[in-house]
Amino acid sequence: MTIELRVLRPSEWDDWYGKLILAFGGVPEAPQERELWDALTEHERSIGAWDGDDCVGTAGAFSFGVSVPGGAMVPAAGVTMVSVAATHRRRGVLTSMMRRQLDDVRELGEPLALLTASEPGIYGRFGYGIATQQMSAEIDTLRTRIKAPEGADEVRLRFAKVADVAQECEAVYVRSIGSRPGMLARRPGWERLPLLDPPADRDGASPMLCVVAERAGEIVGFVRFHNKPAWGAGGPNGSIVLRHIEALDPVTYAVLWRFLFDIDLTDKVVARNRPVDDPLLHLVSDPRRCEARVRDGMFVRLVDVGAALEARTYQKPVDVVFDVEDTFCPWNAGRWRLTGDGKGASCKRTPVGTSADLALSVRELGAAYLGGVSLAALAGAGRVRELRQGALSGASVAFASDVAPWLPHGF
Repeated sequence: MTIELRVLRPSEWDDWYGKLILAFGGVPEAPQERELWDALTEHERSIGAWDGDDCVGTAGAFSFGVSVPGGAMVPAAGVTMVSVAATHRRRGVLTSMMRRQLDDVRELGEPLALLTASEPGIYGRFGYGIATQQMSAEIDTLRTRIKAPEGADEVRLRFAKVADVAQECEAVYVRSIGSRPGMLARRPGWERLPLLDPPADRDGASPMLCVVAERAGEIVGFVRFHNKPAWGAGGPNGSIVLRHIEALDPVTYAVLWRFLFDIDLTDKVVARNRPVDDPLLHLVSDPRRCEARVRDGMFVRLVDVGAALEARTYQKPVDVVFDVEDTFCPWNAGRWRLTGDGKGASCKRTPVGTSADLALSVRELGAAYLGGVSLAALAGAGRVRELRQGALSGASVAFASDVAPWLPHGF
């Protein structure tokens, strides 16, 4: 039968979302989590693939702004809830949804599409490149310490009920968004996401706890976490499971981490998503005891090459012509001249016959876009070709970011 793609009707959400859950293993979510995703779903940006009366494919998008090098917030589609029924694989359902979705993103005038992938090998063929990484750590707090930084005595810590300080903590997060490329500006309602705390997801740990940091009566940082008690033959060996830590200055950040390290009856802090250049690695007395591991984070897809490259700034003056391959979004294919510096940029199509300096696909541009993956590294993998001697080094430095890009939460 013919597969029909159509925009999701609100009355179809339960069936549509149920098929998504089935594709990801069929384990029901907690009612409060399901209710939140229902509230956040942008129905007009969600697609269902239907085989008769059966929903056999899902795909959605959230409307975000994403911080880019230079501090600008660029409109972006947060691609989400993508699934294909196991009964309908290898029939072009995913490709047709990706096609429809990117056409819609272009029509809306968003230069970028973003996603996190359950399987990283899926999305490269649609032009998405891995642009951020995330670090996980299991920190032995008995064998490594954090020294109190100068000014620590000015920071006051206190426990607070999560709901009572939710607004103040969200304000700290919002003030932090521009500090790193890859962070998201969100629509109202998203402030509920970090507050979700279903008992079934705690794995024996406590309900979510919150400690706020104050200076002169103002909340300047916070940490949300779970305490997972445990006892062995030698005594207590509990764990602290970090949910979210944010601070407006380095001293407050160090004080919050020191607090986590010093909680009684525990000997480990577990953090699952931190920036790969987290200052924590330079605060601890023994970084080996952090057992840091790195994995892929957010994928970026340039939907409009010119607008995307003009939206960010560059570490040093750059003047380079890219020969861009983009078979899935052919309006991007061809030669583009990028000129820019730390104040702004221009990226326009070149006249016919203009020589190119670097050749690459839109996937590589997406990977390098936020400054966390160097064009030189991609060239070392054979994914960027230097056509003019010296062009690669200059462009690679120009695209870099002072701090690693980071996606603080999924979507």
